[in-house]
Amino acid sequence: MPEALIFRPKPTDEVLANPHIGFNTYQGFNGDPLYVGSNWTLADAPEEFGLPMPASLHNPDHPFSTVAYLRWYWDTIEPQDGQYRWDIIDGALATARERAQTLGIRVMCHSHEPKHDVPEWFRKTGARGAVTNVGRGENMVYWLPDYTDPLYIKYWTRITAELAARYDGHPDLEFVDCASIGPWGEWSTRPVDPPMWAKAALIDCYTDSFKKTPLLMQIDDAPSMRYGIEHGTGWRADSLGDMGWDPKWCHMRDFYPQGIIYGGAAEAWKTRPVSLEAAGVMGNWYAKGWDIDYILDQAIKWHISTYNSKSSLVPDAWRPSVDRWLKRMGYRFVLRKFLTTPQVRRGAMMRFHTWWENTGCAPIYRQYDLALQFKSGATVLTARTDADITTWLPGDTIYDGGVFLPPDMPTGQYLLRIGMLDRWTGEPRIAFASDGRAEDGWHDLGDIEVVPTEKQVARYIDPGAP
Repeated sequence: MPEALIFRPKPTDEVLANPHIGFNTYQGFNGDPLYVGSNWTLADAPEEFGLPMPASLHNPDHPFSTVAYLRWYWDTIEPQDGQYRWDIIDGALATARERAQTLGIRVMCHSHEPKHDVPEWFRKTGARGAVTNVGRGENMVYWLPDYTDPLYIKYWTRITAELAARYDGHPDLEFVDCASIGPWGEWSTRPVDPPMWAKAALIDCYTDSFKKTPLLMQIDDAPSMRYGIEHGTGWRADSLGDMGWDPKWCHMRDFYPQGIIYGGAAEAWKTRPVSLEAAGVMGNWYAKGWDIDYILDQAIKWHISTYNSKSSLVPDAWRPSVDRWLKRMGYRFVLRKFLTTPQVRRGAMMRFHTWWENTGCAPIYRQYDLALQFKSGATVLTARTDADITTWLPGDTIYDGGVFLPPDMPTGQYLLRIGMLDRWTGEPRIAFASDGRAEDGWHDLGDIEVVPTEKQVARYIDPGAP
């Protein structure tokens, strides 16, 4: 039996800036200034865009981000009844693309202060609600809507449906937060926990409308989170890293482990994303002396894909730990082996065997086309496979596939390349943690010969196959 053609790329240890994973910029984009020290902002996201491109999209104090995260209040996006400021979200999506990012968004029902109560026009409908300062101190009063009010459910369902009608499946929209209840839409159900039928209605308005773009459900209310997970959402949690603002209780030990279980989210990561947001900023953690490796390892255990750093700098002393984290966050594909025959016939199927390892902590949740490219001078042929890479969970995956070579393909030696193509642009977008990556994003494997249709070629069967 003739020798097989086997390529075994060497794994690499670099930090990869792949789409849909890693650090997020917050209320801004790559190239925007970072918040310094322990500072960050609760200020509104931008409403106007089109500024000149910054000199660099990279910041030495913050990992390069492939996801931007912006959030606006209801009264900003729908300032008048039925009149929507889509120009704001359109501008954010366009800016994200210019800055090499996708965009995750949250449209929030109301704030914790009068500046961003529910829209004035909504209150004039006769909607039920009351002024409160629950959980916010004497000087922070706000108008809390009655979430069981049919008017609230009607109008929140309407804006959600309109949002989905315009943006569901947009290639640059990364995810949408379900944000129906509580200040900032974080599902704090104080002072009165709404009945489950009302909470279900305010989750259904998302899951009934968004069928393509991933949804994220907050961890704060376990019954709501469980309902969202059961109806197809991923999940997010704020205050990652909190090891003890309060000496008797903290998120990392007293809330998240239980909340994930009680919220029915332990297995959701296999098909839907997990996004976590910092408690304060990393500078706070550093000043408190919190255990950075424990925090980051717990996030990996919970299968994190994206992290909202609030656009704050990473302490220099912690950069090695953060780089290690980035090599585990989300997916990380290593091509371990590619096997085929040294000669392949045009006008026939080229069969091949591959072994991959996902050394990350989660799958990829968006489809990309695994493809082969044959390149010889001016002749370039790209052939897509039927691989479903969203099923490649952490660990090993074997994919045995085939691509058809056209009968008029010129014969001769070709450089064989492999890549994962963006379905919108057709360009290779996913970098493997394997050597051989060229500047255009394809990974070079090596030479292969294309022979005439009538020429007989040997078939090689992987001896490890059943």
